[in-house]
Amino acid sequence: MRKVGMTKNWPFHPGSKLPHILTVRWLGQVGDGIFQSSLASFVLFSPERQPNAVSAATAFAVVLLPYSLVGPYAGIFLDRFSRQRIVLFSNLIRAVDLAFIALLIKAGATGVPLTLLVLVAFGINRLILAGLSAGLPLVVEKDELISANALAVTGGSIGVVIGGGIGIGVKKLFDHHGKSDLSDAKVILIAMVCYLLSSFFTRRLSRKEIGPADHEIPVEVRGIRELQEGLRILKNHPDALRGIFSTAIQRGGLTGLTLMGLLLERNTFNPPSNPDAGLAGFAYALAVAGVGFGVGSFITPFFVNYFGRHRWIRIMMIAPFPFLVLIAFLPQEWLLLTTAFFIATCGQAVKVTNDALVQSQIADEFRGRVFAFYDVAVNGLIVLGAIVAALILPTSGKSVALPLLTTAVFALTTFLLLRNSKFFIARPSK
Repeated sequence: MRKVGMTKNWPFHPGSKLPHILTVRWLGQVGDGIFQSSLASFVLFSPERQPNAVSAATAFAVVLLPYSLVGPYAGIFLDRFSRQRIVLFSNLIRAVDLAFIALLIKAGATGVPLTLLVLVAFGINRLILAGLSAGLPLVVEKDELISANALAVTGGSIGVVIGGGIGIGVKKLFDHHGKSDLSDAKVILIAMVCYLLSSFFTRRLSRKEIGPADHEIPVEVRGIRELQEGLRILKNHPDALRGIFSTAIQRGGLTGLTLMGLLLERNTFNPPSNPDAGLAGFAYALAVAGVGFGVGSFITPFFVNYFGRHRWIRIMMIAPFPFLVLIAFLPQEWLLLTTAFFIATCGQAVKVTNDALVQSQIADEFRGRVFAFYDVAVNGLIVLGAIVAALILPTSGKSVALPLLTTAVFALTTFLLLRNSKFFIARPSK
């Protein structure tokens, strides 16, 4: 198990199991990036399909809906059965699912069967990430959680970006030798290999290593009431609950701005008749955001030590304000990239800090249910952000209202939900 007395806040030491968890998570998220790039190419950046705000938001909702459907039931499994086994078999099932998706995409199918299989793939992904997050505190010390979360979440986010780049690059190579749909199918098979490798490396963890312990397994199985119990537990930790809602609101705003960036790259910054240029531009924006995710996680442990978790979350909620106001009135590509970098930096800092806040305060026997509630809250706000963006954004992507609305919501969150008298309570901030 864990080693005591190592260098403070640094989660790597002899015998640490953290590298095993990181390998499983990062391999899977590289596969996620490859898979998502292929889906985006097939659905949003194919010559036959020119997206508007509604179709782009619908694609996002299809991706995110499983997160909200699986969330209420994730705690049932994660607090009762071996999380190592759940992660292992979930990766295997996801790999098989992608094989069927590849067959449908090769045939150019866009109907209900493809949608259902995509829902399954992303629903399984949510279960895997929730299981790894719930098990992380069992392999690191409490004062190492910030650094461990920074590594896990940032490496995963960068892995998604790298996977997206791999998917786009490989698709271009395949396009020279066949149809676009066939190329997308081949890229999905590469993602399938990543999931198989992730499953293989899960075997380096023992059956009970990431929990739950035998004495912590609840007897009752109550389905949707798991969410209610997670909320009840969080009511005894109001700062963690407020942090969860703040993270959810930040992610919802980021989703709306991502849709704005997608439409700008697809229909304004590049000719609508050249979807490859739009895809390349959007991929570049995502890569810049990926760098921002890395920077946000890298700087967070240092600034948390200085400001404390609660104040750092507040600072990171208000820091993007100038860039959001500028992009509202100056919809230019260089400013989109700058905004993507800074809002990703701040958003990742909020997420990493709050993950550690929740993990440090919730006992392991309740952590699966709490993270189930956490996931549903975040993904519910992400879907809401996509819906709001679809209602506001024109096909061109140019909008004054959406960035200003996002700024206003972030401000209300900072100064009301996270106000000093409620968010800064008598509890250690590190």
